[in-house]
Amino acid sequence: MALSASKIDVAYGRDVVVHAASVSLEAGTVTALIGPNGSGKSTLLRALARLHPPAGGDIRFADGAELRTLSARDLARRITLLSQQRTAPGGLSVRELVAYGRHPHRSRWGGRDPGGPAAVARAMELTGLTALAGRPVQALSGGQAQRVWLASCLAQDTGLLLLDEPTTFLDLRYQVEILDVLRDLADEHGVGVGVVLHDLDQAAAVADRLLLLEDGRISAEGAPAEVLTEANLSRAYGIRVDVHVDPAGGRIHTRAVGRFNGAAHTEKTGEQCVPPA
Repeated sequence: MALSASKIDVAYGRDVVVHAASVSLEAGTVTALIGPNGSGKSTLLRALARLHPPAGGDIRFADGAELRTLSARDLARRITLLSQQRTAPGGLSVRELVAYGRHPHRSRWGGRDPGGPAAVARAMELTGLTALAGRPVQALSGGQAQRVWLASCLAQDTGLLLLDEPTTFLDLRYQVEILDVLRDLADEHGVGVGVVLHDLDQAAAVADRLLLLEDGRISAEGAPAEVLTEANLSRAYGIRVDVHVDPAGGRIHTRAVGRFNGAAHTEKTGEQCVPPA
């Protein structure tokens, strides 16, 4: 399943914060939105999930269905969003909250969902939550709760998955594991993934395509090597950003250069600033 937005504007009142953005989320592809704070990344993602209707432009699926015309139930069977702001109802266990993701698949009257238990179990396994299934959500750490919400999105079992900074609050292990899950969903299950990331190295490692936003406009798009250039990043973030490509594996590493890690500091301490291996 694919989703395309053509020249959409998104506004808060009279203030347009996303200008003429065209985005295509393809099946089996991870697309990462990057850029400085306030550049419009999360707003654009919310517009793609119909949580913030665009003021202009068009969003439709590959089968021709327009985003704005679908019923809430039909939309929830096509696309799901892991947002930054979430509040869990009190008294729920991990398993119960993950099962909330099955709401569009339940029958209207009887609540039957034959595939539900297997989908919930798979989502908890993918996010490392099986051992916590019976624990109250309120008893979890911030990182554990983040994984529960992601599992709920996975249980929804849609062809498109949107995520707004999914690695927030997670330690290094679970950051890597969550990004691995996104890659597996695209490669093995054909899911189209759109994700907002602040960590540029993570974006380079997980995404097939990057969209760089500046002041509400897409200023660069393409493969990571095409977008993550020193010129693009230094302009967008307003600070010198060095880019190093590992000659052995081709991995891209970025480094913002400030007073603490610039030339003056290197001369004073005698330390060499080298890119990570």
